[in-house]
Amino acid sequence: MTDLRSILVTGGAGFIGANFVRHVLDHTDASVVVLDKLTYAGDRRTLEGLSPTRCRLVVGDIADATTVDEQVSGCDAVVHFAAESHNDNSLADPSPFVQTNVIGTFQLLEAVRRHGVRFHHVSTDEVYGDLELDDPSRFTESTPYRPSSPYSATKAGSDHLVRAWTRSFGVQATISNCSNNYGPYQHVEKFIPRQITNVIDGVRPRLYGAGANVRDWIHVDDHNAAVLQILTRGRIGQTYLIGADGEKNNREVVEMILDVMGQPRDAYDLVTDRAGHDLRYAIDATTLRTELGWTPRYQDFRAGLAATIDWYRTNEAWWRPQKAATERKYAAAGERPLSGEGAR
Repeated sequence: MTDLRSILVTGGAGFIGANFVRHVLDHTDASVVVLDKLTYAGDRRTLEGLSPTRCRLVVGDIADATTVDEQVSGCDAVVHFAAESHNDNSLADPSPFVQTNVIGTFQLLEAVRRHGVRFHHVSTDEVYGDLELDDPSRFTESTPYRPSSPYSATKAGSDHLVRAWTRSFGVQATISNCSNNYGPYQHVEKFIPRQITNVIDGVRPRLYGAGANVRDWIHVDDHNAAVLQILTRGRIGQTYLIGADGEKNNREVVEMILDVMGQPRDAYDLVTDRAGHDLRYAIDATTLRTELGWTPRYQDFRAGLAATIDWYRTNEAWWRPQKAATERKYAAAGERPLSGEGAR
């Protein structure tokens, strides 16, 4: 299916969704309707400068059946990014995660079922749980689900709903599970932008535990290029894993940020680890690469990180309003140094 005239993007004012909207407008002739609740993680400013004739923002909740039906009825495809996605927040209060990630996905599935609309569901590698640090294996499409937080459990539940609606009702759907994204417009509560903005503010970055936890990083532009290929060329009912072979432990990432920003590589502190902190994620994207011919543009993580640092340096007006509240929240949650231990 390649003739997409109108695409509904849920969560399109958030980090990955807004970058996807920009990617669609740059690489296709389609128009986009963004459906976003504009919670703290959504910001209408991420859509500034886009053509008003091709991009329209609708403020609404994906858990509201009437709103969802009205927007789905007029589009050719739905790309579903909207989600509560912060692990720490899910530990403090799981209820919004159930409401948005499970109930919201259900409402979208019912709407695309009624209207015969193509559906792509954007998910996370966190549904698979974690891998041991010394385990050479990586997640594949056949890896059993083993979520370890309320966030990942609700995303796992939404994945299962999509598969059930595809098999039981013939919904034309695909799923992608992606590794950790970084890039422009990411909220400063997330790992990489938090460290970058701390350094900009002269504050030492902080690492959970010993900083040994491994994430498989991918630039948001590479993720979105893969999603568009899956939407237009992917096999209905297929799950695709999206990853760029970007495994780095958190200590390596922080040290690289410090190095790129001209700071000593050991200028960070360790803080008490969070509950249920997954050890390692690693994606095997063979199916995506062989079936659809996708390859990441940012194969050099340092280059992608440097571009991201430049964006945060030159777009302080975008992230500054979020920063103080984010740091207060981390402090209130009990983020404390490990017995005064620093980076050593």
